Amino acid sequence: MLRSIKQLYGDKLGASDGEIGHVKDSYFDDQNWAVRYVVADTGSWLTGRQVLISPHAFGGLHQSGKLLPVNPTRKQIEGCPPIAEHKPVSRLYEEEYYRYYGWPSYWQGDGLLGLSGLPIVDLPAKLLPNKSATASGAQPDRADAHLRSTQAVNGCHIKASDGMIGHVCDFMMDARSWAIRPLVVKTGHRLSGGEVQIPTTEVDRVSYEESTVFVNLTGEAIKQSPAHQLAPVGAAD
Repeated sequence: MLRSIKQLYGDKLGASDGEIGHVKDSYFDDQNWAVRYVVADTGSWLTGRQVLISPHAFGGLHQSGKLLPVNPTRKQIEGCPPIAEHKPVSRLYEEEYYRYYGWPSYWQGDGLLGLSGLPIVDLPAKLLPNKSATASGAQPDRADAHLRSTQAVNGCHIKASDGMIGHVCDFMMDARSWAIRPLVVKTGHRLSGGEVQIPTTEVDRVSYEESTVFVNLTGEAIKQSPAHQLAPVGAAD
């Protein structure tokens, strides 16, 4: 089942021992087009702090009303390494994050989500020590150039092989594999244009500097792409 990422914004996140906040954003890898993290705004619980929630933390994206359940407890989430707001996520941070939870990292192995291929639903009995990655000879703390914010890419221009054609208006994600399958594009005018779905395999690159997604399709081919129609939230798989 495909889920609209835009529709997830604002949904509440619930641990086994209480709510932890709501979905504010998500980060995806623009090479493999897979969602790597949900960004949770914890509100007053952690004084406005934002935390990353890996797909490994979800048993699935099945909702009870507008609540998405996650496996870590509030205490475990409170103790996870904090992220700096408005700064790119570095690979050094990601290594510390995955070490803390004891999950396989997505950049290891052939599966879309790493060694396990799909999210796991159980946490290890004991969280692993948060050792310094630099002490073990890890690479310097630098941003992952391919980790993108869906909020930031939403609204970016779409440049076809023969010129500008529209802008990004949503991302459709496979609820099981967390892969972004089609990209939703609004063609023509922002208010009156139609919405179509184009395969992410046709995306050449994403440029933050130019606020543009470059696509290996002509403008006419994009206009003739399948129309975008959202399934009702909570529909059966």
